[in-house]
Amino acid sequence: MKQVRSPGQRAGLTQARVLEAAHELVADEGVAGLTMRALAGRLGVLPNALYSHVATKNALVDALLDDLLAQVAEPGADVEDPIDGLRTMMTSTFEVLVAHADLVGLYISRQGARGPNAQRLGEVMLRLLARLDVTGERAIDARRVLIVYTIGFAAFSPRGVADGPPLPAAKVAEDYAAGLDWLLTGIATRK
Repeated sequence: MKQVRSPGQRAGLTQARVLEAAHELVADEGVAGLTMRALAGRLGVLPNALYSHVATKNALVDALLDDLLAQVAEPGADVEDPIDGLRTMMTSTFEVLVAHADLVGLYISRQGARGPNAQRLGEVMLRLLARLDVTGERAIDARRVLIVYTIGFAAFSPRGVADGPPLPAAKVAEDYAAGLDWLLTGIATRK
């Protein structure tokens, strides 16, 4: 029996190539330039070829956001201090988001990411929090606070303050690190 291939398969596309081209398109044109038609043009295919790899533009955006999270540094399983492990993860997340500032608004509008990379990182966070005796709903709340804090600071980072000159990137990173330490200390000590 002859196997029927989808338009995307016939065009030689893979999900990885579609996401790579979407990242390039956002870098070149901004989020507003990310359309299925523009992405198909960049890949040299008709738009229907994309639907073999992403069901909708929303699915494309979700996959794009989750794909970025693959860049987040994850502490090794042997990290001695769970606070250091959480600090490493959250600082890396902040750096990845700041490096892709055009996408931060999408993380905010979707209230984060939910794909496999987000789930994996979330589980690592819960394991580290458990080592601090922060479990159950408290751990879920602590994870959410750390994520919202990080996304919020990344959103603030490239824009500075509304009523004054933009803050230098080094000052924003310094403020982020200080606030993260406050949060982690509070999470670890609040019983």
